[in-house]
Amino acid sequence: MPDPIKFVSNYSDHSTDNGFQFEFRCDRCQSGFRTRFMQWSVATAANMADAVGSMLGGVFGRAADMGHRVRSAQWEKAHDQAFETAVNEIKPQFIQCPRCNDWVCRTGCWNEKKGLCKKCAPDLGVEMAAAQASRSVEEVWAHAKMAEEDKNLTESDWREGIKASCPKCEAPLEGNVKFCPKCGANVKEKHFCTSCGKPMEPGTKFCPECGAKQGQ
Repeated sequence: MPDPIKFVSNYSDHSTDNGFQFEFRCDRCQSGFRTRFMQWSVATAANMADAVGSMLGGVFGRAADMGHRVRSAQWEKAHDQAFETAVNEIKPQFIQCPRCNDWVCRTGCWNEKKGLCKKCAPDLGVEMAAAQASRSVEEVWAHAKMAEEDKNLTESDWREGIKASCPKCEAPLEGNVKFCPKCGANVKEKHFCTSCGKPMEPGTKFCPECGAKQGQ
């Protein structure tokens, strides 16, 4: 008994009555290779018999019909041979990953150093570049979502601190404003220790630097 033909699921059969052609794809990237069309020699003779039979009928017509039945068995045999040839021709272009069992193309989806497909063992340089690019995109979107006035904040503004409420009336402040829209108090007003002159937050009773009591 002849050996069975080995095959995989990642192929397409484009064979016709006139010949055979197959397409094999990579399980990972879906790119692939297509075999050249192999003409079936019997098809030419069968087509000629069809043409003669349709013109003359009778005995020639019955002969053409018999030719179809004979051709069917011959076609199946020729198809199997063509498929086996195609598999052997294309097989060097693919390799099976021992971890996930996918058949992948050697050119783009096989990690030669690791002996695994790139789905199981990605190229670290490629992954690092992709991660950096992804982070950059996230930062771009985050910056784009900021309010226009926030985009104009300088480093000194951030170091100084942005108040969420008015230090005098305690009304909430919608942005980085200088004066309270409710009571008109100077939100940015600076306070200094009466003893050592160090800057302090408004309402501070004792200087955090020298400990002097304020408001005396």
